[in-house]
Amino acid sequence: MPNRARRAVVLVLAAVLVVATIIALDAPSVAAQRGERSVAITVGSEHACALLDSGAVECWGRNDQGQADAPSGAFSAVSAGVDHTCGLRASGAAECWGRNDNGQTDTPGGAFSAVSAGEWHTCGRRPGGAVECWGVKHGLKADAPGGLFSTVSSGWSHICGLRESGRVECWNNADISNQLDTPSGHFSAISAGAWHTCGLRPGGAIECWGHNPHGQADAPNGAFSAVSAGAGHTCGLRLNGTVECWGYTFDGQADAPDGSFNAVSAGPAHTCGLRLNGTVECWGRDWSVQTDAPSGAFSTVSAGWEHACGLRPSGAVECWGHNRYGQADAPNGAFSAVSAGGNHTCGLRPNGAIECWGWYWGGWAGTPEVALSAISAGGDHTCGLRESGAVECWGGNWSGQADAPGGAFSAVSAGGDHTCGLRESGAVECWGGNWRGQANAPDERFSAISAGRFHTCALGDAGEAACWGANWHGQADAPGGRFSALSGGESHTCGLRENGEIECWGYTFDGQAQPPVGKYTQISSGTYHACALSEEGTVSCWTIYNGAADVPAWLRGGGFPSTGTGGLLTRGGGLPSAGTGGLLTRGGGLPSAGTGGLLARGGALPVGVVTIVLLCASLSALWAVAQRRSRGRS
Repeated sequence: MPNRARRAVVLVLAAVLVVATIIALDAPSVAAQRGERSVAITVGSEHACALLDSGAVECWGRNDQGQADAPSGAFSAVSAGVDHTCGLRASGAAECWGRNDNGQTDTPGGAFSAVSAGEWHTCGRRPGGAVECWGVKHGLKADAPGGLFSTVSSGWSHICGLRESGRVECWNNADISNQLDTPSGHFSAISAGAWHTCGLRPGGAIECWGHNPHGQADAPNGAFSAVSAGAGHTCGLRLNGTVECWGYTFDGQADAPDGSFNAVSAGPAHTCGLRLNGTVECWGRDWSVQTDAPSGAFSTVSAGWEHACGLRPSGAVECWGHNRYGQADAPNGAFSAVSAGGNHTCGLRPNGAIECWGWYWGGWAGTPEVALSAISAGGDHTCGLRESGAVECWGGNWSGQADAPGGAFSAVSAGGDHTCGLRESGAVECWGGNWRGQANAPDERFSAISAGRFHTCALGDAGEAACWGANWHGQADAPGGRFSALSGGESHTCGLRENGEIECWGYTFDGQAQPPVGKYTQISSGTYHACALSEEGTVSCWTIYNGAADVPAWLRGGGFPSTGTGGLLTRGGGLPSAGTGGLLTRGGGLPSAGTGGLLARGGALPVGVVTIVLLCASLSALWAVAQRRSRGRS
């Protein structure tokens, strides 16, 4: 073969290998973004996390304490608590993130074989079987008893461990719900919920004890392979892979979908399961429902607790979001105004008559038979303005929020358990609950008023915003500048700038409270969401609260190969034994990886490696052809 030809082939080979190497190095990052499967799932109070087959942790949901900000790098296990999360590194070191006001994320040194995050504490099992806890419970350190355990599970108000003999032992500073009255006999797995505990007997039967007002401790008959205790409900994994839940199902958290799962994890108001192909599916409370505003034109919009309503130009009212009490079932006919409250909605007919639907927490008190010119629905009470300026309130009144003072007002706004009115002089007067100072109106002149759940905001004559009351998330830290309208929610406030743009402050989590870009004419804040009316009359809503049931789209499915064995098998060659039980379903230890390397990520070589192999094979063939041609010429 001539030297020139040989050099050309060598240069091509080098160039192709460089390109193939770049592809190979890039493949893991692409896979980490969209091509991985989940191998374990853990549900906290209002967030959830999945352990991917690379060891990376992906979390979603509430993140006000950083509990969903999983650090980079590989983990072998993860456990979501109330407001914090903990994981185990491959070395056995525990690493926690999120809320730490009680030391629950101050992990001790040394190696652990399992970790379980509770409410204000965390517990881990040392490789030898000793249990060590950190953080506090009700002001006291959550010290574990001596001796050896095979597993440990942290609930909200108690901790339970499984002795190596199979006996269950639970501890806490106060037995508020008999969750420490453990039954005798042997168990193979344990799961501590908020105030109750469930264990798996060696034969697969589930037995629960502790708090049981909703039947969460009334386990059904039959055999299970795993159990996970939530707050008011419990879920178990049947031997055939189906999930069965019992107890509180107010938000659908006990309404398990059909099909087979590898694991299940129950939270307070939602549940997540790991499908056989490594995808994650959650059910229960979905905070994004109230943001699904219908299309078309509206003339006004009002956001309530978990629902919202809009008034069409024709006068018809249309509501969306949660509807467990009928608060979104708007009656037919024309209205002149609508206001969405806690679990109820009220509207004004064109003649000023009041009509309400839904339910009051304080009991249905009936609507007064008077004509109103304005209406405002609060948490469980409603207030309206008569033509004379007198305020009329009804509904829940345990804090005096419905005891309106006499005299004339120009505006009224009902909050959570307080109400504020604007006098014709511009003075603000509030009544009702005042435990966070939400009724302590400053002695100033205002032009508009909005009562949130625990705070109040008002506009000055020049359009400046002023807020008072609860401020734990900055919802009362109004920015400077001029506004044309304000609306307070629970832990956030949104304002409409004079140029039509929206600005929100307070409970913003990961930025999902950032309002849409554009020009708007109205703004209304609900408890965890907000809605605005555009200049074109369309409604846009966005969530202030990113629910833990909102699994990232790439983890929900589509593109994951079905193996028939499930994601758990890719990290251990088999399902975990019943001895890990509740820890697995709530985030505990995974079986050790027995295959490792490339094949442990799905049984196939990465794309980049395959590319290199194929290119090298092609080049080898070209090289052989070139050599044969060279020999032929000679």
